[in-house]
Amino acid sequence: MASNSRQTWKRRQRRHSNAGRKRKNKESSRSTKSEADLFAGMGAPGEPAPKRATK
Repeated sequence: MASNSRQTWKRRQRRHSNAGRKRKNKESSRSTKSEADLFAGMGAPGEPAPKRATK
């Protein structure tokens, strides 16, 4: 059986690595835009693209 300090050490190490994995997964879920977001400025399918506003 492992000592109490070794269990504490491993628990802390596991919690840190799991926290990092959760953080990276959370970031990656937002990094890719949806198809609707990507093509929102192009208008509806089958219609010409909207004109750009000139300054």
